[in-house]
Amino acid sequence: MLPGMRQKPRVAIVGAGNLGSALALSLRRAGFAVDAVIARPTEKSIGKARRLARQIGAQVLSDTADLKAELVWFCVPDSQIGRAAATLAQGFRWKGVVALHSSGALTSDELGPLRQRGAAVASVHPLMTFVPGSRPALDGVPFAIEGDRRAVQSARRIVRELGGQPFAIRKQDKAAYHTWGTFASPLLTALLATTERVAISAGVKRKDAVRRMVPILRQTLANYAERGAARSFSGPIIRGDVDTVKRHLKVLKSIPTARAVYASLARASLELLPVKHKNALRRLLDSGSD
Repeated sequence: MLPGMRQKPRVAIVGAGNLGSALALSLRRAGFAVDAVIARPTEKSIGKARRLARQIGAQVLSDTADLKAELVWFCVPDSQIGRAAATLAQGFRWKGVVALHSSGALTSDELGPLRQRGAAVASVHPLMTFVPGSRPALDGVPFAIEGDRRAVQSARRIVRELGGQPFAIRKQDKAAYHTWGTFASPLLTALLATTERVAISAGVKRKDAVRRMVPILRQTLANYAERGAARSFSGPIIRGDVDTVKRHLKVLKSIPTARAVYASLARASLELLPVKHKNALRRLLDSGSD
């Protein structure tokens, strides 16, 4: 609950996208009253908001005229946070209200217009992926939090109610933090898409490639979680098998994007992981040899 309050605060969610929907459902399951979904006054936005509102028993608003929330959580794209805050700053008494946004890269200062009107503001970013059709549980999910003291205190309590793990992030570290998260999921997905393309070059259908990769992917993640990167690394690069790496580079000439990814990750391996015959491998990668 918020400081000074006996009960959980009434919540309004701004935006009914993947994150906003997952968060609203999790808040509802945790016993919070999510009584409003705020959306832009467009047919598409209102339609998404209505679908979410039906699931959580909320009303749909396009402004703050009828807003009664004690906590407002902005779940809109980064480029829209400042604009949405400026728009919603009017027509509502923000003094004493907590306002949060969930950008991983931007700081709580994006909610400056609300802070100026008396709200306590913070950024609260879950280190989790949200995609259409998926509503991941927030149990155990880390949430990076920074902002005004009162808003941070409130956010930490709410994250714990959701089963998440709050931790502090400095404003100046937000961009690096979000880059880390991008490596952990979106760029990992890009790597998997590249891996599918290599499988196709080996005569494996894409659907079959996905199915056949899952066991090794699961074991790799299990090894990493239990042993860390250095003790989970395997294959020709850790062995310093120059001839095999050379064969890989040759077959990848027909897939330039995959070849570039392979070479970049191999170079990262030489720098970050225990690899034999590093100099020979480095010469091979730098020469662009077949």
